[in-house]
Amino acid sequence: MSPIILLLLFIATVAVMEGFAYVMHRWVMHGPGWFLHASHHRPRTGFFEANDLYFVIFAMPSILLLLGGVQWGWGDWAIAVGAGVAAYGAIYLGFHDIIVHQRVAHRYVARSRYMKRIVQAHRLHHAVETKEGTVSFGFLVAPHPTDLKRMLAERGRTGIRAAKGREDARAEG
Repeated sequence: MSPIILLLLFIATVAVMEGFAYVMHRWVMHGPGWFLHASHHRPRTGFFEANDLYFVIFAMPSILLLLGGVQWGWGDWAIAVGAGVAAYGAIYLGFHDIIVHQRVAHRYVARSRYMKRIVQAHRLHHAVETKEGTVSFGFLVAPHPTDLKRMLAERGRTGIRAAKGREDARAEG
């Protein structure tokens, strides 16, 4: 395959991974896979959480494709697709775990309209502690926060996390 075709395949894989991530997050993590993902919607007590197993699970196809393309003669297409899956994983790690959830200390502050939008959308997703009632399941593409707030309001306050400092008030009332 030509280098241009491989580059396009790599870029297409990164783009398709956003759709795949949405589907997995919406219908697997907030469905039958909630037993792992629930840890991610609660305050973390250590550096790792059960939800981190998804990172390992989703890395497997990338590893297999890269290994198949490099060692087992599957072809350059497997390397391009495996690298695209790995690139999406790296983008996800940087955005989700480092920027939004600050699992690595940093001083980055979202300033662009795009970054503010996706960070706020993800925070609104985490406003809900339960399996149901959440909004915004994508990581790099998200509805406008105003739309997400409206959707949350339409669903009532079911599953909404208490504001910081209000946990005691919720326990008392």
